[in-house]
Amino acid sequence: MHKLKVADLNLLIKYKYDTMLKQAAFYETDFEKPNITIDIPDETLEEWHKESPHLTIDDIEYVYTGAAFYEALLHFNGFMLHSSGVVKDGYAYLFSADPGTGKSTHTGLWQKHFGEDNARIINDDKPAIRLVDDRLWVYGTPWSGKTDKNLNIKVPLGAIVFLERSEENWVKEIEPREAIPLVMQQTIRPVEKDKMIMLLDMLDRVLSSVKLYRLGCNISDEAVEVSYNGIRVEE
Repeated sequence: MHKLKVADLNLLIKYKYDTMLKQAAFYETDFEKPNITIDIPDETLEEWHKESPHLTIDDIEYVYTGAAFYEALLHFNGFMLHSSGVVKDGYAYLFSADPGTGKSTHTGLWQKHFGEDNARIINDDKPAIRLVDDRLWVYGTPWSGKTDKNLNIKVPLGAIVFLERSEENWVKEIEPREAIPLVMQQTIRPVEKDKMIMLLDMLDRVLSSVKLYRLGCNISDEAVEVSYNGIRVEE
């Protein structure tokens, strides 16, 4: 069993394959008592592998340990949003969209435009959001999809942006009622009733207290300028 600190939580977790060993290395710590324990039996991983033979056993371990963590996160005023998160000027901006839409491409353009030291990817696929001390924080986690882009840091949440492809670049603020179905498409949907209630309660608090936007963009420098100027937190 490995000891990690993820999203300010003590995580006792079992893993042995290359991807998790690599991804989790920067989260290793020591503690006496875990907040969350994840111990998926080898037999269960093998069964899931048989059901998804297109994935390696390494992939299976990576995917399902992540799923277990994000479900447990609901008990700690947190949830996962399928998005690429970029940190700029001390805030994390989360760009969410269906796979293949271009969210990683867009945050990559931020890094190219502003420089990698000024626009850092906190997590390229599944950042964690937690409400701690009445403030919303975005955390990097070891589970960052097909890339290894993640940072073991926490940053205040600046905005959630729902991205779509467009020939013209535009951004508009939206209301929580418009954002709810978009978020539900990009997070876990637990089967258990109590966990679904936790998720909905968390979403209610998040969507009512953070700026929400829709962004239409192409792959140009102008797209970054329109995006940044339209969503940045004004101090």
